[in-house]
Amino acid sequence: MFSIERLRALVAVAEHGSIAKAAQARNVTPSGMSQQLAKLEREAGRPLLEPDGRTVRLTLAGRVLVGHAERVLDRLARARRDLDDLGEEVMGPLRIGGVGSAVRTLLVGALSRLLAEHPRVEPRVRDGEVDDLLPWLMRGELDLVLVESWASRPIPLPAGVSAVDLVDEEVYVAFPEGRGPAGRDRVALEELADAVWASCPPGTGPCEGLVQAARAAGFEPRISFSLTELPTQMALVEAGLAVALVPEMGRSPGPEGVRFVPVRPSLRRTISAAWRTAAEAPPVTACVDALRAAAAG
Repeated sequence: MFSIERLRALVAVAEHGSIAKAAQARNVTPSGMSQQLAKLEREAGRPLLEPDGRTVRLTLAGRVLVGHAERVLDRLARARRDLDDLGEEVMGPLRIGGVGSAVRTLLVGALSRLLAEHPRVEPRVRDGEVDDLLPWLMRGELDLVLVESWASRPIPLPAGVSAVDLVDEEVYVAFPEGRGPAGRDRVALEELADAVWASCPPGTGPCEGLVQAARAAGFEPRISFSLTELPTQMALVEAGLAVALVPEMGRSPGPEGVRFVPVRPSLRRTISAAWRTAAEAPPVTACVDALRAAAAG
């Protein structure tokens, strides 16, 4: 029989890549963590870790046991949640992160629904890019995140994260009014090989989505304006200084002097709600339900 705490220790090493980091995440000493792992190896009857430079890596047996351990811990977490849900009110803090357009157009309505049904939930919201949101989620600094994934640059979710897709939306090219393709309802990206672009900073989902879509169309986009805020990008488009890729959610509110034209072939973005499976507390479940209702509405 394997000790649950020792299985947690092995999963922590797999997640964090070293005994020292796993010990810090579990709030134990490295020597205490090493002792737990040594006892687990004796229970398993074979080595689970092997040296890898200054750190360690899982053996084949370790990887096999981690897979089983994750499923066991997930079932235990689900059992705990089910017990906690019995006759208890949904309440307490709920830390949410999201990309700006999803916070503005989706989360606001969902929070109104959530608080109408569960007034003792205490939401706290911060916006950010996916590359920041997911590490905050994995460190336990956020309970739920709204992430975007562009079809041209899909976002892989870490192990131990559950997710549900909320919105699948079209992406448009934003042109200054009076410019862009005349008499057509779509524009091919290759027609914009010489355009000046405004986008989010390098490395972010929107920027990488643009770069990968442009490369698929045979060119490298000239991104002269790297700006976090979509309204600022739209101001540059309205002034005739750039064009930009804008998902459906980002079109509202849009400046009067900006025209939005869909891309050919269609380019899409997905907004998903993601949370750590082992930390799916009742407020998280209730908020996901509210987000689904808001997206459907």
